[in-house]
Amino acid sequence: MNLEEKEISYTTTNSYATLNSLTNKTKNVWFVCHGMGYLSRYFLRYFEGLNKDENYVIAPQAQSKYYSTPKFKHVGASWLTKENTATETENVMRNFDAILTAETLPKNINLIVLGYSQGVSVATRYVAKRKLPCAQLVLHSGSIPKELEIEDFTFLKAKVTMIYGTEDEYLNQERITYETNKAKELFGSNLHIVPFNGKHVVNVELIKKLV
Repeated sequence: MNLEEKEISYTTTNSYATLNSLTNKTKNVWFVCHGMGYLSRYFLRYFEGLNKDENYVIAPQAQSKYYSTPKFKHVGASWLTKENTATETENVMRNFDAILTAETLPKNINLIVLGYSQGVSVATRYVAKRKLPCAQLVLHSGSIPKELEIEDFTFLKAKVTMIYGTEDEYLNQERITYETNKAKELFGSNLHIVPFNGKHVVNVELIKKLV
């Protein structure tokens, strides 16, 4: 059996969703990366409570879609798996590049990058790989990729907020300790750790308090 796995490169098309409008009244632009099982247009619902005039929200769409229920009714999406992670990460990075190019954001805008759950992995990688000068980086209920090191974030002057639920079903004390220590190592005094009483859910009230 002469099995060989090969690789090609091709152009693809993907969607992304936005909330509100980018105007001269806009103070904050949010770049928000959803968790596994979400579609970007539904993830934006968690940001509807923000001031509509002052906040413009961009939600990229993970490229790998799948039926998330046995009856093939609901569709979800995933950013990355353990399969071909390096190549897929670069595909995600180019996707994000294309979105920000298309959006032509003002240079002095207050950019907030937020990742939720699996979205933390792509949000942190993007900030690190592209040296993205955001004002805030929000890590909500997700893991920081193990390969990221202090040197990847020496350029970053942003406020970094780590949010997690104390009853998160995907966390135990060992995991919380590991993730908080990793964040402290990477971000130092810029890090703010904000636990809340709750499970693995998007905390809308804490998001509102970020601005």
